[in-house]
Amino acid sequence: MHRFEILTKTQVEKVHATSLRILEQIGLDFGYPPALAVLKKGGAKVDGQRVFFQSKLVEAQIQKAPRRFTLHARNPQNNVVVGGGNTVFTPGYGAAFVTDLESGRRKATLKDFENFVKLTGASANQDILSGTVVEPTDVPYETRHAHMAYTAVKYSDKCFMGSTMGARAAKECIQMATILFGSRDQIESAPGIIGIIGPLTPLKYDARMLGALMEYAAAGQPALITSLAIAGATGPVTLAGNLALQNAEVLAGIVLTQLIREGTPVIFGGASSNAEMRNGTLSIGSPEMAINTAATAQMARYYKLPARGGGAVCDAKLPDAQASYESMMSLLMALVCGVNFVLHSAGILESFNCMSYEKFIIDDEMCGMVKRIQRAIEVNPATLALDVIKAVGPGGHFLDKDHTFDHFRTEFYQPRLSNRDDFVTWQAGGSPQSMGTANKKVKEILATYEAPELPADVDKDLQTFIAKLG
Repeated sequence: MHRFEILTKTQVEKVHATSLRILEQIGLDFGYPPALAVLKKGGAKVDGQRVFFQSKLVEAQIQKAPRRFTLHARNPQNNVVVGGGNTVFTPGYGAAFVTDLESGRRKATLKDFENFVKLTGASANQDILSGTVVEPTDVPYETRHAHMAYTAVKYSDKCFMGSTMGARAAKECIQMATILFGSRDQIESAPGIIGIIGPLTPLKYDARMLGALMEYAAAGQPALITSLAIAGATGPVTLAGNLALQNAEVLAGIVLTQLIREGTPVIFGGASSNAEMRNGTLSIGSPEMAINTAATAQMARYYKLPARGGGAVCDAKLPDAQASYESMMSLLMALVCGVNFVLHSAGILESFNCMSYEKFIIDDEMCGMVKRIQRAIEVNPATLALDVIKAVGPGGHFLDKDHTFDHFRTEFYQPRLSNRDDFVTWQAGGSPQSMGTANKKVKEILATYEAPELPADVDKDLQTFIAKLG
């Protein structure tokens, strides 16, 4: 499948050159002494908290990160390859609120977190469990990360994300991954947990993110380094300037990971968008965010790194028509421009603030559609079907042909939500609409979900570990 590219080669090089000038002439603030020590030892110029990066240092370090890597699940059949031509989907992340058709919008709980783990586990389209798909406010903040990690591995055997809320939380999630996979050596040789690291735009990394980044890098676990620069607010109003700022911030984070541990897997992430200038809020359902997704994918390829961007993102407050058209715009853009790691691929509403049960199901259907588009058209003698066309001839039909029965299940996407009945049949079935159908599917999945067995000794050790944190 050919990739859509929004920048010319010359434009990519101009963005890169501008980012290098930002890093060398302006620098970034790093509010964490251990990170400053590593950067200074690695050759960066450090003046207080301000760090300046020479071009040679940046270009040398980014070459050390792998082009692709495997993230390992406790069930090896659920391992995922990040990079190359692969695209993996991860549901929404970081929402403080949750909503559904019956209860409406409310603060999220650990039970909501568990439910989204189960929905992800049951999905054929979601590849990785989101680390903080919702923020469970009924669990103490000090141990929240551990309860989420335990819930993730208890109810699913897919790959999962860990906390990056500071060095302690990151370290403890890595320790839990060590219990799950057997040893520190095991996860260092076969990474089993990934964390998302974000700068404090513009041009700053705080102690919380840096502490987490250093823990993940020291353990050889992948870091999803993502900048969210808001054009017109925390970044320049022009998309080119905002991209250059985003680019510089991500490169600085990648340099630090490689200075800590050469070869640490990283994902080059861009979640930047624009401000809604009428009220100053972040807009993620805008065409400008989709444009930034395409540009981010190109910059990642320029550096020969896996790319993160896109998702079924929107500014809508409910899973309505606005949610659908904004989400599909961003999701499809991520596919056609070659994003490798699609975060917020299901359920997110309200500019990252809320997760919807029904939208999860609707978005998951869209993920299935775009995965089918990604498979494109297979062209060979069997699929070109010359023999069956000859057999049918003018005026015939193909419905009863063996060729049709042999191929339709793999050739056509089979929807689980979309209604394709004729009007009379649809009406006779109660005139179902997508929100109601999605609500029913959520209930069906949660009522019938069977969690994969977690070995009893591992389960006990994880619970003991969490109890000691309290």
